[in-house]
Amino acid sequence: MSFVGKVWKILVGIKDGLVLVFMLLFFLALFSLLSATPNPGQVRDGALYIDMSGYVVEERSQVDPIATLLSGQAPPVEHQARDLVRALDTAASDERIKAVVMDMTTFVGGGQVHLQEIGEAMERVRKTEKPVFTYALAYGDDHMHLAAHASEVWADPLGGALIAGPGGSNLYYADLLERLSIKARIYKVGTFKAAVEPYSRSSMSDEARENIGALYGALWEEWQANVKKARPAMELERVTKDSVAWIEESSGDLAKAALAAGLVDKLGDNVEFGNRVAKIAGEDDWSNAPGSYAKSDLAPFLADTAPSKNGKGIAVITVAGTIVDGEAGPGTAGGTRIASLLDEALEDDHAGLVVRVNSPGGSVLASEEILRAIDRYRKKDIPVAVSFANVAASGGYWVATSSDRIFAQPETITGSIGVFAVLPTFEDAAREIGVNADGFRTTPLSGQPDIIAGLSPEVDTILQATITDTYSDFLERVSKARGKTAEEVDTIAQGRVWDGGSARQLGLVDQFGGLDDALAWVAGKAELEDGEWHPIFLGEQVANYNSLIRQLVSADAAPEGRSADLFARAAINRELMLSRIAFDVQRLTDARGIQAYCLECPTQLRPASRQSASSLIEAFRALTVK
Repeated sequence: MSFVGKVWKILVGIKDGLVLVFMLLFFLALFSLLSATPNPGQVRDGALYIDMSGYVVEERSQVDPIATLLSGQAPPVEHQARDLVRALDTAASDERIKAVVMDMTTFVGGGQVHLQEIGEAMERVRKTEKPVFTYALAYGDDHMHLAAHASEVWADPLGGALIAGPGGSNLYYADLLERLSIKARIYKVGTFKAAVEPYSRSSMSDEARENIGALYGALWEEWQANVKKARPAMELERVTKDSVAWIEESSGDLAKAALAAGLVDKLGDNVEFGNRVAKIAGEDDWSNAPGSYAKSDLAPFLADTAPSKNGKGIAVITVAGTIVDGEAGPGTAGGTRIASLLDEALEDDHAGLVVRVNSPGGSVLASEEILRAIDRYRKKDIPVAVSFANVAASGGYWVATSSDRIFAQPETITGSIGVFAVLPTFEDAAREIGVNADGFRTTPLSGQPDIIAGLSPEVDTILQATITDTYSDFLERVSKARGKTAEEVDTIAQGRVWDGGSARQLGLVDQFGGLDDALAWVAGKAELEDGEWHPIFLGEQVANYNSLIRQLVSADAAPEGRSADLFARAAINRELMLSRIAFDVQRLTDARGIQAYCLECPTQLRPASRQSASSLIEAFRALTVK
């Protein structure tokens, strides 16, 4: 009994210890959660301080707390564009706010439409005679898109500004696949459908080069026009067309070069910048730190100035990110999740529906699932408008074909009406390592598709026929929605990508405008006056644990936690390239159905994590063992 009693005491002690540990963890998590929650009471007279670290997005991604804690890395910071616009518009009329400060020191970037919307909101603040300040170590294209709308642009003397323009390289794997004896079987319709070219070519096709050249040329013209209009004194021609001579004039000092060309207004460190803001916003009574000034952070300001919910609701569903089958998201457009949100909201008495699209496309089945859910609104005579953000192409355009009106911006990337599928087979690779496939078939389709023995000619023909039929379905939906014949649509389809201005001329969109314009149009159709309606964002996350998780893990690997000079940006670009390779390999090896996806459309890939190298190795290993 003495032995049993000792064992029992040990077990009880372990139990009590575990209970104590779990209680401590519980109260720590509770304290962290409460401290991470925005407190409206923190808003005070002074400046509105917006830390732009990270990315500007349409819809904030869902954070997986378990995966984040296991990886030990903080998730990327994401700012919803509509939150930034609302904060700026509210600050313009809020008597407590004397100025707006946008800290871009670790800003990474955002889409052109989002940045233009934020820039226009900055202009509205300035019209109320409240200055808007920006500060950064180094300004890139996206930084300057915003900073051009500021009252004063400050840069660190060790930083500067550099404008590169859109463009860059894609990766092509045909030679690698040939060396690995892997056949990437391509099924597609669309002369300009370049999404499959990385697996079938070693370089860009002439058709793809023509298309992307026209697209990027139009986007670059829009960027320059917007920036020049906001900042006419900027010597943009000299900066972009003879950049070496421009920098050499300042003996390689990018900060002085940026100042000389009018890209920035002032050079100074954080303390000098803070002292300048303090002259307008006031001294900071809460801190004696050098360069401090009275300010309110973005999160509590948004919490304190929540919009009213008067009148009837207009539902807004967001289709953001790659369109995939299942429940994925937010931040990824899971077809089942979005369709379920729409069906649940259909039971409520909403005055209308706005579909906000910011997606390069993806799964045809998921796109059709979303389309059918939208169509259920129209069958009830509920007005439906679609608002395109940065990208609404391929599957992103598919979901828009059930609507009463489509809004886009000149900088929107859309079109890419085409479909494809990629199926890797490994008969040659298997043969090289001594693996042979044989068996008995009752029909030519028995055991097909067989990725080891290869595909029979019959299956090959059937798969291409399926792709061709799906393309015909796509044309039919577009022709019905846009009042054109299928032949007319085919001439502007074939996978070709268009900028928003061209798309409007071609009849793929109805008018220029943003989300607010789409909401106002729906309200008008529902015969509602201003103040008689408000938007309801379906599936919007109420509890955001992003800030809590950031307190628990390291932010060292996050791009927004690093310095932002040119060499740091080169390192981030290297990690983006690793992420691109992993993404391309995954697209080849994953079990995916027919895709309506746009390769040319810029996507906001995140820099690879510390595990990216091993993940990449595993991805290539998967190619050789499947």
